Amino acid sequence: MNAVGQPERATQNRVIALFRDELRYRYLGDWTDRDGNSNIDEGLLAAWLTKCRYSPAQISKALYDLRTEADSHSRTLYGNNQAVYKLLRYGVDVKTEAGKVTEKVHLINWHEPEQNDFAIAEEVTLKGALLPLLNNDVAEVERIFLIIKAQGEY
Repeated sequence: MNAVGQPERATQNRVIALFRDELRYRYLGDWTDRDGNSNIDEGLLAAWLTKCRYSPAQISKALYDLRTEADSHSRTLYGNNQAVYKLLRYGVDVKTEAGKVTEKVHLINWHEPEQNDFAIAEEVTLKGALLPLLNNDVAEVERIFLIIKAQGEY
């Protein structure tokens, strides 16, 4: 590693140690070369929602709505972040069949925070129209990655 990257690496190591050792997040590793890097890991999120006893139809709709809000090209990145925050904070309205009541799929358990599954990963790379390339350390709550330190430029 060159001298320029050493202070950044030291800071990154401290952040990871804080989340892993003091906050008890699971460490998912360095995802620099991971295929399908994304700020939303749909497979892991679906598994957690299944564990929370949501139906496959509810999970599918919640994942679709979350991805749609996160990747909207009709808003700014800030607008997308606001929409995703609303889903994280208040849940996703899901109606799986005509005539059925709309239900909430809660992506984060705010009432019992200790029941959430927390993890941290390094170097999650996001690509898309709004984010050409951005590398981050991220904290993961319920398999939704929350960016905590950007290393690239927007």
